[in-house]
Amino acid sequence: MDTKKNSLKPFFTLILSTKIPKLALTFGLAGSLVTTLVGLTIPLLTREMVDGFSVDSISIVLIGLIALVFIAQALIDGVSTYLLAYVGQSIVARLREKMWSKLLRLPVNYYDKKKSGESVSRVVNDTGIVKDLISQHFPQFITGIITIIGAVIILFIMDWKMTLLMLISVPVTMLIMFPLGRKMAKISRGLQDETAAFTGSIQQTLSEIRLMKASNAEQLEETKGTNGIDKLLTYGLKEARIFAVIGPLIYLVIMVVIVIIIGYGGIRVADGSMTTGSLVAFLLYLFQIIFPITSFAMFFTQLQKAKGATERIIAILDLDVEEGQQGIDIDITNQPITVENVSFGYNTEEDVLKEISFEVTPGQMVAFAGPSGGGKTTMFGLLERFYEPTSGEIRIGDIPISKLSMHTWRSQIGYVSQDSPMMAGTIRENLCYGLENIDNITDEMLWDVAKMAYADQFISEFPEGLHTEVGERGVKLSGGQRQRIAIARAFLRNPKILMMDEATASLDSQSEAIVQQALTRLMEGRTTFVIAHRLSTIVHADKIIFIEKGQITGIGTHHELVSSHLLYREFAEQQLT
Repeated sequence: MDTKKNSLKPFFTLILSTKIPKLALTFGLAGSLVTTLVGLTIPLLTREMVDGFSVDSISIVLIGLIALVFIAQALIDGVSTYLLAYVGQSIVARLREKMWSKLLRLPVNYYDKKKSGESVSRVVNDTGIVKDLISQHFPQFITGIITIIGAVIILFIMDWKMTLLMLISVPVTMLIMFPLGRKMAKISRGLQDETAAFTGSIQQTLSEIRLMKASNAEQLEETKGTNGIDKLLTYGLKEARIFAVIGPLIYLVIMVVIVIIIGYGGIRVADGSMTTGSLVAFLLYLFQIIFPITSFAMFFTQLQKAKGATERIIAILDLDVEEGQQGIDIDITNQPITVENVSFGYNTEEDVLKEISFEVTPGQMVAFAGPSGGGKTTMFGLLERFYEPTSGEIRIGDIPISKLSMHTWRSQIGYVSQDSPMMAGTIRENLCYGLENIDNITDEMLWDVAKMAYADQFISEFPEGLHTEVGERGVKLSGGQRQRIAIARAFLRNPKILMMDEATASLDSQSEAIVQQALTRLMEGRTTFVIAHRLSTIVHADKIIFIEKGQITGIGTHHELVSSHLLYREFAEQQLT
């Protein structure tokens, strides 16, 4: 029993943390209580009507009273049902808000390990299970208990012998329900996990639809999807088998009880020890007890599902958010950057970067070069604070960047990547993405930054101009157009530090020339970090840092490294001659 209580405690703690609308819950439950109590009077009124039944003695008052009771019950039931549904929807909305807020603030390494679709399933599906329990099954459970207690008390007063005969069915029903409920809990957890995995898989496939089609992978993905669907089908059928056992068994128990009560009651009516009205009332109370008991099966099944869903929701809510949500706010203009003995590994087994140290003076252009997999992109990840070093320190001026608030640090960094990711929406929305006080940003300001990024010409050619929809991940724009919008976005942010992951690497020569001009304009007067895949873009860098296998093997200008660094000289001879 203690284990069960303990397993329910996280569920109740989670629900209470959502600030339940207490007024709506109180009135909703009160309405359900009134409806239940009113419902308990109906069999008694029916008994009076049946026992006094004759054409001459039909009581208009009694019939009117019964009709009034029915109407009052329906009205109160409707209001209480809405109020309880409101409570359930409000709780789930707040749960989803908490989860969404948490997911947005989790560190990047969480998403390195988890499929995004799996997290989506937790926000949508798992919270939906909790909502159904609160707004539907819980009120039915409460009113069901009240109905059963009230009906049993009245029945004992009416006829204790027949009531005892009827109650024999209760332990029989419990013996059926408890083992099946435990089995259902296990199946439900498996079904929820499988649903999350399936959602993650199909979302990933659909988000990379061009890669899938270009690779002729329709058959492969169809097979993977079919396997996922088959697993869901297996769990669904396991669930259906339990329902197929529960339903008929409970129906059988109920029918046996009804037959026994009618038979025994008929004998009592025949020998005059019971009136016909009392037998009718007894049967009506019996039905009032039967319906809640059958709904209890659904309640306990849903409770088991909700417990499983709660565990997964709590697992996400308990995760540590990205470090640096709080911190100091400073202007980093004209501040040097120092990287001192920084090491980092994506796991504890192997370091990707080992004892990296260098200094950058304000306004310098620093390029990272070296073989693929050497750690250049990882260094960018540390500078952006997507990851924290496992040892060592990065400082801006004399202050470790870990002491700055994440918002302050990232708001002063402009990032132009190789693939220039974009959000579905308009060009205007993408230019302003993430900025505060968007309403204060005029179209004139946007055209100015577009002009600086050489993007104004192609934007003006679109009939909708700045309000042109770019499609999911910007698919309606060319690579060069996306790059120029990314550069315009960086101009609008007016960053103190600029980071570029070889922003021209995947462009044709005409687009590259335009984008390179825009980048040169953007870099003026800013501390700039560049990842170089082609040395032609960094020969004029103030400092080139050559990284191999996670270690710096050379620092200097292009000419210094050509004369002093063998591998860099080989790179230069291959690419520049």
